[in-house]
Amino acid sequence: MTDTEKPADDLREETAETAPEVAEHDRAAARIAELEDQLAAAKQETLYAHADIQNVRRRAEKDVADARAYAASAFARDVLSVADNLERALGAIPAELRDDDKWKGLVTGLDATGRELESVFGRHGITRIQAMGEPLDPNRHQAMMEVPSDAAPGTVVQEMQAGWMIKDRLLRPALVGVAKKPD
Repeated sequence: MTDTEKPADDLREETAETAPEVAEHDRAAARIAELEDQLAAAKQETLYAHADIQNVRRRAEKDVADARAYAASAFARDVLSVADNLERALGAIPAELRDDDKWKGLVTGLDATGRELESVFGRHGITRIQAMGEPLDPNRHQAMMEVPSDAAPGTVVQEMQAGWMIKDRLLRPALVGVAKKPD
């Protein structure tokens, strides 16, 4: 062997010795990159899971609040018919009987009952819809007929049955007559 061949052999030996180290380094770098990708994916999934949990919690809190606020809706609708009948009874008493001493106690009791019923409604967020003179609102009024009137067309000029709201929701629409241009 000559002196010029020896360094080439040494170079091959050094390359052969470092090749496994380079391959091991490349495998480690690839594994690290793979683990970093998995970590990033896991972090993203965790963020989505936390967001879903918050959304479920908010929906559940809203459902509970709605249940508390509107749980009495069916009962309130039933009691509205009692309020309607009481109002009709009071309206049916002629003026001369209201002043008669024999009927005065009954009329006073019915009036007090009506006021107390409205007070109870108010405490529970049940309010009467103002319809007379208002423009027809299909979200709060149900037009039953058109009435020739000097009022602006589409204005409520007659109320056949009171409408009611429970908090911000419609409990029962007002049954109304709406103005139309006279013929």
